[in-house]
Amino acid sequence: MFLGEYQHTLDAKGRLSLPAKFRNQMSGSYVVVKGLEKCLYVFSPDEFEAFLGQLMERGDFGKEFRQVRRFFTAGAKEDELDSAGRISVPANLRDYARLERDVTVIGNGDRIEIWDAAAWAAYNGETEGRIEEVTSELAELGIL
Repeated sequence: MFLGEYQHTLDAKGRLSLPAKFRNQMSGSYVVVKGLEKCLYVFSPDEFEAFLGQLMERGDFGKEFRQVRRFFTAGAKEDELDSAGRISVPANLRDYARLERDVTVIGNGDRIEIWDAAAWAAYNGETEGRIEEVTSELAELGIL
């Protein structure tokens, strides 16, 4: 399980050193894809397969399902951690998430998320201001 928040930097080649705790859970391989809210998701191959399996269960007959599946699979990259424990973030994904140098790496249960540091600070501040309202709404729906 991936937990925590870490400040890191991308190097000039788009490589990012993952926190040691996260590297140990990746088994050397990873899949990086576009995420929601302009961040990137990083999965172990097994977790990405499970995530993709949920999307594929719906088939290709609904336009929305096709759009969501394409969003997460087009531009995805499967690769190996390098000898220094870094992942390589391709230019198309760096552009999508507006990653330049300073990034925040967070653990979100079954995946890692990579955010532009300023975007994460803004998002996190907004979320903290609304968390009681959001949890109350989810509780009313019987989700929490």
